[in-house]
Order: sequence, then C-alpha cells, then structure tokens
Amino acid sequence: MSSSKELRWGKAPAPFSEAGRSLAAASLQSASALLARLAQSLAREPASAVSDPRFEFHAEAGASEGALYVDGRFVGWLPGVSRL
Repeated sequence: MSSSKELRWGKAPAPFSEAGRSLAAASLQSASALLARLAQSLAREPASAVSDPRFEFHAEAGASEGALYVDGRFVGWLPGVSRL
C-alpha cells in the first residue's frame, strides 16, 4: 500500500498583499534605523571618560617592535624607528 499525494506545480499564492509587504518593509527599515542609532550611542564612550589620548610605542626585543598604539588600540607600524 502506497501513500502518495499528487503534487501540483504552479504559482504559490502571495503570502501578503502589496500593501502588507510595503508596510512590513517600512516597519523593518524603521526598526533597523533605530537599532543602528542605539548601537552607535552604546559604542560611544561617555563624555566623562574622554581624556587626552595616550600613545604607546613598543620597541623592546621580542615585543611587537615598531607598533604604535593610541589608547590601547593598535593604529599602525613605524618602520625603521627603534625608539621615540
């Protein structure tokens, strides 16, 4: 005994009307913009924590020779510089 169903190939009905799709797209874009602004505000340091930048340079043997850091973040290399 076989259990098979007839498959009909054709165009599936659209799950949303054009107005519904436009409303969903507008809602998602608004939510995305809101989340992007929230992420940027969370990524910023509070005004009280902002101070003069702190520069670090490493030229010790065995360390990252010539590496330049600003506030603990690597910003680049200073080729050919052995000390500041």
